[in-house]
Amino acid sequence: MVLDVDTGIDDALALLYACASPEIELVAVTCVGGNVDARQVAENTRAVLELAGRSDVPVALGREQPLVKRLKTSTETHGPRGIGYAELPPAHKALAADDAATRIIETARSRPGEVTLVTLGPLTNLAVALEREPTLPGLLGGYVLMGGAYRAAGNTTPTSEWNVYVDPHAAKAVFAGWAAGADAAPRPLALGLDVTEQARFVPEHLRHLAIRAGVQPLDGGALGRVPIEAVGSVAENPVLRFIADAVRFYFEFHARYDGFYGAFIHDPFAVAAALDRSLVRAQPVFVDVETGRGLAHGMTVADFRGLKHRQANLDVAVEGDAEAFIERYVERVGKLAAGRSGVAR
Repeated sequence: MVLDVDTGIDDALALLYACASPEIELVAVTCVGGNVDARQVAENTRAVLELAGRSDVPVALGREQPLVKRLKTSTETHGPRGIGYAELPPAHKALAADDAATRIIETARSRPGEVTLVTLGPLTNLAVALEREPTLPGLLGGYVLMGGAYRAAGNTTPTSEWNVYVDPHAAKAVFAGWAAGADAAPRPLALGLDVTEQARFVPEHLRHLAIRAGVQPLDGGALGRVPIEAVGSVAENPVLRFIADAVRFYFEFHARYDGFYGAFIHDPFAVAAALDRSLVRAQPVFVDVETGRGLAHGMTVADFRGLKHRQANLDVAVEGDAEAFIERYVERVGKLAAGRSGVAR
């Protein structure tokens, strides 16, 4: 698997899930500007990988600006550095020498048909890679993206989801690239807000995760209350402390804007579905992206009725088993945290 990220709180949670999943051979992580600027993304990504004990994974810096627009970040959602209230030591490992698009292309070329690409941020790096290597869809073993709002309201404008809104021109190019290579490549699996907003991670889930990691029961109980609090053995475990401090910021954001104290954990759901597609039910659809100005800017236009008579270029997730996914997340990341309990903060 190659992950393309804009780390971000839920990207960080997705990185931990990937590191906690034995089925994944994580061969590279590439970084793009989105939730925060690309260089902060790269710093966050390397620090989270080191927290998880995976400093061996190469991290490549990608595009720092969208293809056409100026970069818009989301510090009100993820905090000024992208990881909420959490603090991590500076990463020790340097960035890879190559850029993100080159890393994606060369990894796919070196292991044709074996590599699954999962994009968790704007699609800028992938659009650049496709421009350089139009046969990339046929070289990959699969592609899963978190992005779009297909039958759901947007979370950035009334019609658009964040990752697509940040670089709609890149999303349009990627969807068109897969449509052009439809005979040689499986359709991408797209998890949009329709499904990812079913995955609500709340304090009680965090408490169960901490219990799985082996904390003292009373310390775990402090994570099940509103507001959550990392105390005692929770605060001493570096992974749990990071998660608690990161999601507390996320929980507060959703309490202000979405009416519940918890968070939609979009990106980990995409990684989980890349591993186990039984977690979602998808429908093949032709999808294009609106790049013009106005209320529909960044909208993923999905032709569910087939009115345009165009061949489907995405498998759009229309249902998801959010409960099974969250149970799996709690088990796997809790186990990872238990194994990292002796690591100094």
